[in-house]
Amino acid sequence: MRIALSADHRGHAAIRALAEKLNREGHQAQVLGDCQGAPCDYPERAWDVGKAVAEGRADLGILVCGTGIGMSIAANKVRGVRAAVVHDEMTAQLSRSHNNANVLCLSADLLGQRLIEKIAEVWIGTPFEGGRHTRRLHKISAMEMGQNPAEIRD
Repeated sequence: MRIALSADHRGHAAIRALAEKLNREGHQAQVLGDCQGAPCDYPERAWDVGKAVAEGRADLGILVCGTGIGMSIAANKVRGVRAAVVHDEMTAQLSRSHNNANVLCLSADLLGQRLIEKIAEVWIGTPFEGGRHTRRLHKISAMEMGQNPAEIRD
């Protein structure tokens, strides 16, 4: 799986370690826009990963900042991105199976490295269920185009 990763200064160490682990497991994990621990702005990192996913240069994206919230807000501004802030294995699984999230946002400050890696493992390994959830994704796509989701029936 091709995975684009990035982080702001608060998530630098976590994202580097996660990328190494994913590469060891056979994924093609690439850190984009590495600020190398120096202060940097999370919207730029979210843009790098969001565009890589939206343009098909990466299958999935993973972002880490202090809380995961800022990265999620910023990444969700990129058309085609469905970024989810996840804090445990259950929300990781549901964000993929129900919402087909394509960008995972994690907290460097609230999660330890072991939990970050476990969440990423569950998230990457969970398939989208489809079914009724597909209709909901079509509604989200319609919203990105400025349409009322209530008008979408398929």
